[in-house]
Amino acid sequence: MLYWQGERCVVSMMFDPERAEIRFGCGLSPRLAPAGSTSEMLARLKGPDEAARRFEIPRLPSIRKQALKFADARDAYFHAETKADRQAGKKRYKVHTRAMRQASIGWFGQTLLRRVHGEDGMRERLTAFWADHFTAVGRDEITRMAHPIYIEEAIRPYVSGRFIDMLREVTTHPLMLVYLDQNSSIGPNSSAARNRKKNKKKKSGLNENLARELLELHTLGVKGPYTQQDVRQLAELLTGLHFSIRDGVTFKPNLAEPGAETILGTIYGGDTPKMSDINALLFDLAVHPVTAAHLSRKLAVHFISDTPDPALIEAMTKRYLETASDLHAVYEVMLNHPSAWDFSNRNVKQPLDFVSSTLRALDIAPDHPALTKPSRLLGTFFGPMTLMGQAWGQAPGPDGWPEADEQWITPQRLAARLQWAMSVPYKLRRVLPHPREFVEVALGRDAPEAVRFAAGAAESRTEGVGLILASPAFQRM
Repeated sequence: MLYWQGERCVVSMMFDPERAEIRFGCGLSPRLAPAGSTSEMLARLKGPDEAARRFEIPRLPSIRKQALKFADARDAYFHAETKADRQAGKKRYKVHTRAMRQASIGWFGQTLLRRVHGEDGMRERLTAFWADHFTAVGRDEITRMAHPIYIEEAIRPYVSGRFIDMLREVTTHPLMLVYLDQNSSIGPNSSAARNRKKNKKKKSGLNENLARELLELHTLGVKGPYTQQDVRQLAELLTGLHFSIRDGVTFKPNLAEPGAETILGTIYGGDTPKMSDINALLFDLAVHPVTAAHLSRKLAVHFISDTPDPALIEAMTKRYLETASDLHAVYEVMLNHPSAWDFSNRNVKQPLDFVSSTLRALDIAPDHPALTKPSRLLGTFFGPMTLMGQAWGQAPGPDGWPEADEQWITPQRLAARLQWAMSVPYKLRRVLPHPREFVEVALGRDAPEAVRFAAGAAESRTEGVGLILASPAFQRM
């Protein structure tokens, strides 16, 4: 099929199951058949989340007791009045810290298993994409472990729904409020600020972090049509949002700035601050045309190419606006556009994608110790991924992980990938598949002849499998 990409005429293949699983899913598997059409891919997205059911990650209510015990132990340790109480508190504190850390590492293993054994690879990829778009990293002992819970609660249930619903959940999630210092934001003219001034308590003021990232990263984009005044007015509107481990997320009117705020030319709120004023603002941001274009481009860059076809972005943007932020409809446009199947310009896999697609191709069993024992998870996956440039759950800033290919193939990071590819498969499976067979499993019918030849000529299965995994063909989507 021929289509125009700018001034260039491109030959495009339409839907191909293997290419779909590589580009939009988690890679090929010898056990799990890829979807047979874009319609089937979209139907899986709308269907039950079987991978989440099978490989469970808890939500905040289910670990609240554990978190409260940890908070009590921490408080007892830091506020102990005697040496004996301090030592006892320190012991309890360490026990609960270790328990939470072990649990969090286990959730990392569950995340990998969903990618390795789940039939709906696109759901896993979309979950990771939106978790990165809405990056939030814990800042203390409790929230540092909460990254998987945040994704499970605020991201995963909404990846195939409306963006406005995801935006609302993310903006009011405990991890986001802690990460962007919303708890320290107090309206300058709020009753809480007046009382603090009257009682000569420590001064607290307006914090603009959440407001700035809402506009700059989450919705309109860096070059969006907003000013510093919009940021400040939005920060004032957001005052009142608060989180504590004991009370959860609440809206506290005494912390909120009274009066109306004007953001992007629209007036929100009035004399009495309310949560509904924030929800109205979030809805308007979600359905803004600039937000539609920003999100459409990010999706196209992540899944297709660092330089996506402008016509694709335009079509996705149009559908987003027509449906008032229906993400499932936007994915449908992306999957059915000819440029989605142009494999002449493929993205480099990020470390999580590289590692999980390797495990999927090797068909690693769900009860494998490397995926179930915390110490093995750290040594086999978490540590190497960090050397590859992607420490899971620890993005370097609110803008998440970089998309540009050159960020992932620096000499040091590429060396870490190659070393892992050549050494780890044998540790996972002492009887590796024959390279001539594995090249078909890992790369499908598109496996380059040069890779087929190298795999067949390898002196050992370990070397052959490693060469396939280290090849540019496997390193790209």
